[in-house]
Parts: sequence; C-alpha cells; structure tokens
Amino acid sequence: MIDSIYSTASAIRSGEESSISVTRSILARIEQLNPTLNAYAYIDKDGALNAADQADVAISSGRNVGPLHGIPLAVKDLHYTRGIATTGGMKHLKDFLPAEDGTAIQRLKSAGAIILGKLNLTEGAMSGYHREFSVPQNPWNNTYWPGASSSGSGVAVAAGLCFGATGTDTGGSIRFPCMANGITGLKPTYGRISRHGLLGLAPSLDHIGPMARSVRDVAIMLDALSGHDPLDETSLKTPPTNVAETLECSVAGLRIGYDADYIDSCASIDLIQAIELAIDVMADLGAIVTPIKMPPGYLELIEPWFAIASHEAWKEHQLAYFYYRHTFGDYFGQFLDVGASKKGLLKAQKKREKFTHQFKQVLSTVDAIACPAGGAPFKIAASQYSGVRELSPSLSNALTQFTVPANFAGTPALTFPCGKTKEGLPLSVQLLGAAGSESTLCCLGHAFQTTTRWHLMSPFEEEAE
Repeated sequence: MIDSIYSTASAIRSGEESSISVTRSILARIEQLNPTLNAYAYIDKDGALNAADQADVAISSGRNVGPLHGIPLAVKDLHYTRGIATTGGMKHLKDFLPAEDGTAIQRLKSAGAIILGKLNLTEGAMSGYHREFSVPQNPWNNTYWPGASSSGSGVAVAAGLCFGATGTDTGGSIRFPCMANGITGLKPTYGRISRHGLLGLAPSLDHIGPMARSVRDVAIMLDALSGHDPLDETSLKTPPTNVAETLECSVAGLRIGYDADYIDSCASIDLIQAIELAIDVMADLGAIVTPIKMPPGYLELIEPWFAIASHEAWKEHQLAYFYYRHTFGDYFGQFLDVGASKKGLLKAQKKREKFTHQFKQVLSTVDAIACPAGGAPFKIAASQYSGVRELSPSLSNALTQFTVPANFAGTPALTFPCGKTKEGLPLSVQLLGAAGSESTLCCLGHAFQTTTRWHLMSPFEEEAE
C-alpha cells in the first residue's frame, strides 16, 4: 500500500523522504504487478528517475516547485506527451510522438509531478478495447469489469502503481473505473481543466479529471490541473481552484438531495444500503438530507447520449477513419459508422437540452445529490473487443442514468468508496453538484473520509490499512 499524495509530498518537502526512493519503489511495484494487471501502455522509467533526481536536487537547494513536488503520477494515454507515444488505444497512432506536452501534462509537471508513463484505455476512449492493445485487469477480481475508458487509470491507482492518475469522462469514464476499482475521482465542471493536447472523443461531453485514493489527493491534483487556457476555446475564464485549502470546512447545513426512486433504479440492494449509510454519516456530521425528484426520462438518456457522442466522435476521427479504416476495431468502427449516419441526432440534442435545463433546476435546490456512481461491480458480460450489439450488456450494467446527467450539463461529480459487497468488492457513492461546486462536493467527501475508512481499502488484503 502506498501512502497518500498529501503525506508523501510533505515528507519529501521536509527531507524525511526522497523523490528518487519513492519513484524507485513505485517502479519496482509496477515491474512486479503490471505484467498481470496491464494498467500501463508505456513506462518511462528513465524519464521518471531523471525527473525524481532533479526534484531532490531542487529540494536540497531550497526550491519547492509545487504541491506535487516529487510525486509519481501516471496519465491516461489520451494526453499528448512530448516524445512519448500517444495512441488513444488506436492502432494507427501507435507511432505518434507529439512534439509537445498537452496543457494538463504541462501543469502537472509545473506542480512538480513525476510522470511515470501512459495508462491503457479503450479504443478511442469509448467502450471496447482494440485487439492489439492490452486490457487492464480489475485488481479486486479479474473476472470483473475494470471500468471502461479510464480503466488503466483506475487499476493503476487501486493497485498502488502510482499515487494518482488522470482520467477522462465523456459518459462516466472517471466514475466507472472509480466504482469498479474502489478509488476516488472527480469529473469537474466542463472547461475547468484544459483539453488542449488531448485526443478527443466527443468535445461537448469530454472532461479531464483527477483520480486518486482520497478526496484530499484528488483536490491537490485538481488545483494543479485547473485554470484558464487560451489554447482551449472551451476553457473557463477562471483562476485555478483552491479546493485543497478549503477541505476542512464544516458540512453543517449543507443540503444533500435524495431521490429514493432514482437510487432504487439500480438493482443492487448492497449498493442502495451502502449509499444510504453514507448519507447517514454525512447527516450525522450536520448535513441536511432533502427529498428531491430527478427530472423524468433519466432511464432513457443512453440513446441521446449515444447519438451525440458518436456523431462528435465521427467528426473528430473522420479523416483517420477514411485513410486507416482497416486498423480500427469492431466496436469503435461501428460506433463511428453510427455517428456518420447522424441517426436521431437532432432529437437527441433536443432531449439533452430539455433534460439539462430540468437537471440544473433540481441542482439549484440543494448543495449535492447523492446517488450511485454507475452501479455496483459486475462480471464482464461480453467480449471487450466486440461490436456495438455484443457490448450492450456491459453498457446496461454500467448504469448511465447516474453518469450521463453530469456530462450533458457539464456539472461536477465526485465519486468515492462507501462500502463493500458480500463478495468483498468495493461499492461507491457519487455526489452531483451545480457548476463550480467542486469545493462543496469535496468538503462533503473529505468529511466522510475523515470519519470512515472505506477509501483505505486495498485489493491486496495484506496491505489493507
């Protein structure tokens, strides 16, 4: 079990620990576990060790670069990384070496982070893997779903192969792997983190966000990643967040919305009970539980999401698909074909607009809405390389009624573990909030984690704290 970003960064700053020793330890763990878990697509051992050595030199010279100084992180293989392949899980990009880092990578490095390497993902960041790429394995049980697009990030964090990782979320792919692997993650407000230098899936839905073991660590990463970027036209014209400094706020009086019918639309009794117990913990800390009603139609969101996301993805990839169509996998190829047809697109856009308006109205009445983060862990129901029809069981098990609303609205969502199944697998709760409410969501999540120990669970029993 590795320590937190917060405690390790403090130890490095004080000289109690060195970045080079921490980085070597993580690299040794990667060497031991990654051949089985397949979290990493590429490990930059030499680059990480050189950066760690420089971090220690800076500390010894009295220079502290930032809150991530000397901390080994990993990034999803959608980010442009200078001189290191950026594939997006797509065969035709296996030899693509960006000339510069994307904005998110630049900001992590500016905050002092050590980048260990690139993490595996589904092809194009959709739901199916390309046959020529490794599939991340859930460290809790390799017969269970690892969480779709940001699966490599979820597996790496849960297994202690990095202190934190970046994920992206177009329809749930930060929250799904957090749920599947028992870790903490934040899909921030749309535009909070620049997408410049990111291979996109559906630009109006895509979000970059941090994934780590605790809310505190996620907040530290968010603060480093956030802030306006003129190179991204959708970037919010706001300064970087300061969430990590506000975590100790009181939750007394914060209103948590609860829709029993919405929560009951998931099938797992274990999950419903765990979420209700989590709400009780926050209520004991002073939060006020408020009955709400989610907008009607939340069970039918996957169809309009699919139409919009597939069309935007087709626009992003149409040139490559024209020239390299034979290199695309079955699932992603079929997904792009659907997008090219524009089938149901206008109707889908109208449904999105209507639901988003109604959803924002509900969010305005509370400080957060508590609900599942995409269901409970489930066994892989179909080949992860299959076409659209064959993968539909996985899409139905990953309950998109809980994830798509925040993508449609561009509002933040925090996911963290809150229990275990009878089989010992992690269960998670999600807090949904209005645009710009990351501090409030993290305040609630941090208060929960200071009272409970679910975020300290490990898939390796001997390491559990």
